[in-house]
Amino acid sequence: MTLDISGFKNKLVGGGARSNLFKASISKFPGGVGWDNDTFGFLCKAAALPASNISAIDIPFRGRILKVAGDRTFDPWTVTVINDTDFKMRKSFEEWMNIGNELTNNGGKVKPDDYMVEAEIIQLGRKSGSADGEELAKYQFYNIFPTNVSAIDLSYDSTDSIEEFTVEFQVQYIERTK
Repeated sequence: MTLDISGFKNKLVGGGARSNLFKASISKFPGGVGWDNDTFGFLCKAAALPASNISAIDIPFRGRILKVAGDRTFDPWTVTVINDTDFKMRKSFEEWMNIGNELTNNGGKVKPDDYMVEAEIIQLGRKSGSADGEELAKYQFYNIFPTNVSAIDLSYDSTDSIEEFTVEFQVQYIERTK
């Protein structure tokens, strides 16, 4: 096998996946929170496919360490959202967080189904003549809930920019469905 530019070009199927071609959606928000998935789909500027981690368990044996697979965890899922002038998305995320832990009395829903939902990321390919392109991969996020809605920095120095904020979700598990 020769490692040259022609070989590389032949192995780069479809010209490579593009990080800016994706769709993000959240199935619904918990009860009582106003949610518009269509608006989220447009205002979700950035998202990530979180890392999947399997810890190693060390087992000592006669002066050596045998490493075996431990439990799997997933890093938090972070999305970046463009803020519009009615703060619709930010307000929805703040209300969602209030379901899990109320601002005034530290109470909140205790049943996970009351504040956990599902989300999805679809990686799109380039396809001429199509606004969306073909679906290359689809990831389903299960039992997510927000644990951080970031600050929005305000400054007289900021010109020609639109506010944005990030939301960090805890994820029970992720499954590739396509």
